Amino acid sequence: MSLSPGLLPALAPLPVLVPLLAAAATLVFGRKPRIQGTVVLLALSAVVVISALLLYLADRDGTTAVQVGGWETPIGITLVVDRLSAGMLLVSSIVLLAVSLYGSGQNIRDGGARQPTSIYRPTYLVLTAGVCAAFLAGDLFNLFVGFEMLLAASFVLLTVGATAQRIRAGVAYVMVSMLSSLIFLVGIGLAYATSGTLNLAQLAVRMEGAPQGVRTAVYAVLLVAFGIKAAVFPLSNWLPDSYPTAPAPVTAVFAGLLTKVGVYAIIRTHSLLFPDGGFDTVLLVCGLLTMVIGIFGAIAQSDIRRLLSFTLVSHIGYMIFGVGLGSIAGLAGAIYYVAHHILVQTTLFLVVGLIERQAGSTSLRRLGGLAAASPILGVLFLIPALNLGGIPPFSGFIGKVALLQAGAADGSVLAWTLVAGAVFTSLLTLYVAARTWAKAFWRPRVEAPEGHLAAANPPTLIEDSEDVLYDERTDPGRIPPLMLAATAALAAVGIALTVLAGPILGIADRAAADLSDPGVYIGSVLGDQEAAR
Repeated sequence: MSLSPGLLPALAPLPVLVPLLAAAATLVFGRKPRIQGTVVLLALSAVVVISALLLYLADRDGTTAVQVGGWETPIGITLVVDRLSAGMLLVSSIVLLAVSLYGSGQNIRDGGARQPTSIYRPTYLVLTAGVCAAFLAGDLFNLFVGFEMLLAASFVLLTVGATAQRIRAGVAYVMVSMLSSLIFLVGIGLAYATSGTLNLAQLAVRMEGAPQGVRTAVYAVLLVAFGIKAAVFPLSNWLPDSYPTAPAPVTAVFAGLLTKVGVYAIIRTHSLLFPDGGFDTVLLVCGLLTMVIGIFGAIAQSDIRRLLSFTLVSHIGYMIFGVGLGSIAGLAGAIYYVAHHILVQTTLFLVVGLIERQAGSTSLRRLGGLAAASPILGVLFLIPALNLGGIPPFSGFIGKVALLQAGAADGSVLAWTLVAGAVFTSLLTLYVAARTWAKAFWRPRVEAPEGHLAAANPPTLIEDSEDVLYDERTDPGRIPPLMLAATAALAAVGIALTVLAGPILGIADRAAADLSDPGVYIGSVLGDQEAAR
């Protein structure tokens, strides 16, 4: 059965509209948490289905541009669906659905008083809409709007519960994000002053005639703005201090998605607006430093959340490595690695939430004996941890091999240095994972320096639990089935990325080929207007 070619324009706005409409509905049902939860589940399930259809249609028919409201380019809002944006939509929507189910299983509800679910759920849907809007945006201004939706929603989610630690982290996060947004606005102003348009396709055409110095200035400003959002070294110091303070579902979705929106923006602008590779050397050096310094930071941590936050920064370097190579093979490897990392990093943070509920802590100074206490929890940690470390045959190994092959094909001294750095980082990631396993899962808890202490109550949106003796906890070792099922389902999707590596790498290769030929994007948006300058 073939789907109508006219279906894609009708579907393209829905990943943004459906969550926004659902957010409004959850506000209406703010005092009815069961109805709220049903609305969220239906909305996010619909986004997954729509995203899958968009990816199928984009892979079959190629890049399609949708002019919202029927306005001509560049007056109206342009949404662009290609293999890259549709693929990012699908992976992101799967993660958002799984994390939402995990949050419901964690019993996040008003409960008559204190758990602020009536705010949490609509804000989560606004975050979803912001992610989707950023991926679909066909102009710099609406990409900025998508980022700002993310910023507003993420600040609320990061500070939910209003503890001093979360407010402190939230203020630091919002200040950094506002600085990034200000720099982005400067870049938008420079781009408009140079070309008279913000539509990405028209920008790609008109920037070709701009003086080289002006093009370099515009790209440098945009790269700094997106580098902050993607947590690329040396612009990554804010992340490890912000993410670990939030509730487990919030930390998981932040770790999986928010930095990848910045990586997506770097890929899009690099390939479309500045394909001459003027900053490729800078990207490669930053990629190498991000990998190595990030993983050294992880080695120094004793809390699993902070440890994973540093590995998150480190593995952003692999994606920047692929972008900096500027080749089809490099871009394809980066695209596949983005999908892999979204799934694996989110899964690991969900597992950490389960560990906190099971053992009353995420500190390696307190943990031990988890493999005996909960073997299924051990398996759920071990699989994504080995995947992150790049052990064959997992998707982490496949993605790293694709990037290493692209680096070897480049053949430059810097590319070979990146290859060596990527291998070194992968080995250290495996060491970090093995050390965490040995301390948290393998050794007896009595051997942990602070193993006698634990949080009194299971974590929820409000962090108000005090330390008590491990044996005196209120709710020892009870993990709700829905939390376990959501985590296991996301781990299974990560394994599917390995099983279906051939077809998925095929889509990544075709997406990279499209990115390497800006004419494909420009022609789909401008059509006969391509010659207009």
